[in-house]
Amino acid sequence: MKVLVVGGTGTLGRQIARRALDQGHDVRCMVRTPRKASFLQEWGCELTRGDLLNPASLDYALDGVDAVIDAATSRPDDPRSVYETDWDGKLNLLRACERAGVNRFVFLSLLNAEQHRDVPLMDIKYCTEKLLKESELDYTILQGVAFMQGVISQFAIPVLESQTVWVSGSPTSIAYMNTQDMARFAVAALDHAETVRKTFPVVGPKAWNSGEVVQLCERASERSARVFRVPSFIMRFTEGMCSFFEPAVNVAERLAFAEVVGGGGSMDAPMEETCQSFGIDPGEITHLEAYIQEYYDTILKRLRAMEADLDKDAKKKLPF
Repeated sequence: MKVLVVGGTGTLGRQIARRALDQGHDVRCMVRTPRKASFLQEWGCELTRGDLLNPASLDYALDGVDAVIDAATSRPDDPRSVYETDWDGKLNLLRACERAGVNRFVFLSLLNAEQHRDVPLMDIKYCTEKLLKESELDYTILQGVAFMQGVISQFAIPVLESQTVWVSGSPTSIAYMNTQDMARFAVAALDHAETVRKTFPVVGPKAWNSGEVVQLCERASERSARVFRVPSFIMRFTEGMCSFFEPAVNVAERLAFAEVVGGGGSMDAPMEETCQSFGIDPGEITHLEAYIQEYYDTILKRLRAMEADLDKDAKKKLPF
């Protein structure tokens, strides 16, 4: 197929683009700054300059396209509200698909979005799902959770560098997913007609709370963690203060997401039906333990090599 990947420069989007290429699809990525997406072009993707808030650029990007995989979401450094960047952008994209006659649409959503309508990003995901279900598009909705890649910056690196690990006082158990695995499901949807006009949870093999993740990092790195638990009322207070100032509206909206990952409960779901529908072996889905262990094995090996080189240089300077 001729596939348009929206959000191709993101952590997940680039994995989707790579997977689609490997599966033999003709991939086009719509990006705001082609200069920053040169790696996609080197892989074999076609680049087109576009913006979800610019309908004319969407019409150009969709020309000749058979399917769309939408992995776009606003960036943390975007000063505008997610309702402007995400919701208005989604409306523009779906309308452009209808104008271009592109019926196949794969949407990357979030698990349990309907339970957190007070969180802007979850509200937008829920409303987009509802819009797709009311449309005539041949959609597939994938409801994901947090990615393993985020565990590295939030837990693994602070533990390795003896920095403080900040966690919620009431952590939510999360079945973390590898972005490469999520990309497999997104691209597989294009080849499986039984996924059309259906919604599927896509999560990792096991749900972990923040305390358990910290323990995984401690075992794999053989180092002790410094953990500081942040009471949920402090996050709510900070969110309320930020919401008073318009330039900080994006910060407030992202702080609201702390209610999802720090409100207790569990972000998990059975995967049997999902794996069967997409033709993916559940045994091939990455486990968090293996992911963290591989990360530390790689990093610690490099650190030991650097220490050995420094030791050799020091010995060369000795007078005997």
